[in-house]
Amino acid sequence: MSQTVLRVSHANKTFRTFERKTTALNGVSFSVNAGETVALLGASGSGKSTLIRAICGLEVLDESSGNIHIGDEEIQASGKLSPNIRHIRSSVGVIFQQFNLVNQLDVITNVLVGLGSKKNIFQLLSRRFSSEEKALALDALEKVGMVDYAYQRASTLSGGQQQRVAIARALVKGSKLLLADEPVASLDPESARKVMELMVNLTKQFGLTLITSLHQVHIAKKCCDRTIALNKG
Repeated sequence: MSQTVLRVSHANKTFRTFERKTTALNGVSFSVNAGETVALLGASGSGKSTLIRAICGLEVLDESSGNIHIGDEEIQASGKLSPNIRHIRSSVGVIFQQFNLVNQLDVITNVLVGLGSKKNIFQLLSRRFSSEEKALALDALEKVGMVDYAYQRASTLSGGQQQRVAIARALVKGSKLLLADEPVASLDPESARKVMELMVNLTKQFGLTLITSLHQVHIAKKCCDRTIALNKG
């Protein structure tokens, strides 16, 4: 029997302003097994990004919610994050639509930032990384076909290349679960195809689990084992 990597139970999220209340997630429940590639499908505003942020603990759910487990560890329950959130989050790689690279830094340093959960702020700011850590970063860059750009500034890369660096940053943590929030939305069709194929191939090659939000049905059908559709939360 396959191991369950993720369990989401009755996830609710409401955003409130002075003028209105918006339901972003409404009783969402599902589980994902090890090695699966799962697409979250839905239009803008359907709750995909909120769900991904909740899974990695960047969004706190409503008190009326159930819980979210990554493996055997509870990341949040009833509107409260786990006291071990930093440790749990270190086992999850997150890839965002906007890449979130520091343009002034070279590629390898951007990848090494992925080790942030294992470093204090002084070590990060002073770029104190061991030779072993740099070797891990170079290995991750090789996996995504970007090792030749390791000492090039991130600002000189194309969108597709920057997303590959962002994937390497997620891989360097040694994560078994990858969360990708609209990873190809900012790319041209050809770059989008290559980046999605790369992520899926890495998932299969290294026994990872991938959950990605998309709004392109054809990409989800081609690249993912199954889909979870969201509509108004």
